[in-house]
Amino acid sequence: MDWHKLPLTEQLAKLKAGEVSSVELTKALLSFIEEKDQKIKAFIKVTKEEALKQAEEADERRRKGDNAPLLGVPLAIKDNICIKGVETTCASKMLENFVPPFDATVITKLKEAGAVFLGKTNLDEFAMGSSTENSAFFPTHNPWDVERVPGGSSGGSAAAVAAGFCAGALGSDTGGSIRQPASFCGVVGLKPTYGRVSRYGLVAFASSLDQIGPITRTVKDTALILQVIAGKDPMDSTSVPKEVPNYLEELNMNISGAKIGVPEEYFGEGLSDEVREKIEDALKVFEKLGCQIKKVSLPHTPYAVAAYYIIAPAEASSNLARYDGVKYGLRVEGKDLIDMYKKTRSQGFGPEVKRRIMIGTYALSAGYYDAYYKKASQVRTLISQDFANAFEEVDFIVGPAAPTPAFKIGERISDPLQMYLSDIYTISVNLAGIVALSLPCGFTSQGLPVGMQIMGPHFSETKVLALGHKFEEETKFYEKYPEV
Repeated sequence: MDWHKLPLTEQLAKLKAGEVSSVELTKALLSFIEEKDQKIKAFIKVTKEEALKQAEEADERRRKGDNAPLLGVPLAIKDNICIKGVETTCASKMLENFVPPFDATVITKLKEAGAVFLGKTNLDEFAMGSSTENSAFFPTHNPWDVERVPGGSSGGSAAAVAAGFCAGALGSDTGGSIRQPASFCGVVGLKPTYGRVSRYGLVAFASSLDQIGPITRTVKDTALILQVIAGKDPMDSTSVPKEVPNYLEELNMNISGAKIGVPEEYFGEGLSDEVREKIEDALKVFEKLGCQIKKVSLPHTPYAVAAYYIIAPAEASSNLARYDGVKYGLRVEGKDLIDMYKKTRSQGFGPEVKRRIMIGTYALSAGYYDAYYKKASQVRTLISQDFANAFEEVDFIVGPAAPTPAFKIGERISDPLQMYLSDIYTISVNLAGIVALSLPCGFTSQGLPVGMQIMGPHFSETKVLALGHKFEEETKFYEKYPEV
């Protein structure tokens, strides 16, 4: 049985039917990882012993009649989400030996739901990057073409799902870090509404933008994981006390007559012809499904990248001040306290993290706060207003998830601006705090996946998932696999 080719819901059905035990499934995936991951490098750490122990416990729970929603299903976790007793490195030398004494809330929820954790996946250091080349350990490769990047910063999670190492994984999305790698790797990735999923135990990058979300093979799988991890958490004051709907039940809601907005600003210069073509084909599929397509405008889109690259580094500068060699993490001794700080931070952080800390510290400094941070926050409000205005006319907004398919490893690493522009269509969603789903909508002439992004108003996950599910059922792109 090709277990690595089964979506999560199908693995679960076979576990429930007793056709396979969690131990057998976990062993099969672990040996597949052992055989293939030296090529992909999706994992920073494979937690083999812990996974088998969790799988045994899951089988025992099932024997006792437990029917938890993810019982016995193996998942992977991005290495900036804390699991008690397992190193959480954020792909940084700064936290290379950090072992959290607690679980993130999403991990607690997944454990209660019976999930098995195969290991921690690679990312851009502290989630800062769009290619997973900024990891302090090694770059991750795209399963569709190992010479290309998997996207970032959740590149390890997206590559793991695409390669079939697991049917689902968790990522985090600050400016597109779930959706852009999902697009590059031909999988499904959801950035939930800000506040829908607890951030407690996620190592902070930019606290007003970060959100944890699922990466899976199908929209149904994404709905299932979101069902488990969503909800109010007393440990996170930004999580919203709003009832969690039944995402799985609502997947088949009628979408005929839905109004889909297409933003003209997302189809200008910089968008590759092949990506444009695939998005236009996708819009025709929606028309066939009975949706109405309408042009909309998001006029402040051109300012999104500039605003984001002030707000996110400013928050990062503040959040990363805690890594000083005193409390935990790396410590490099110096001749005095200041020297120790300098040495620890200069040796512990990689070039991209240092770049963003410097940008952020500068933007927050006394003489520049109003000129930069305050102005960027005002632009953020205008971007949110753009979406609010558009959603008065339409139910959804659809566009590309990334301007190009996956680029070659090394191609953009020396040009930060080119790299930042690969998040041009995803950043606005984080600034506005709304929900967005990336899912495959075709392949280029070179066989590389292209992702489409469906955006909806705050807390419209049910509708966004339903629209994505209908599209997926119509096109079946998830049935194509890379040969690793």
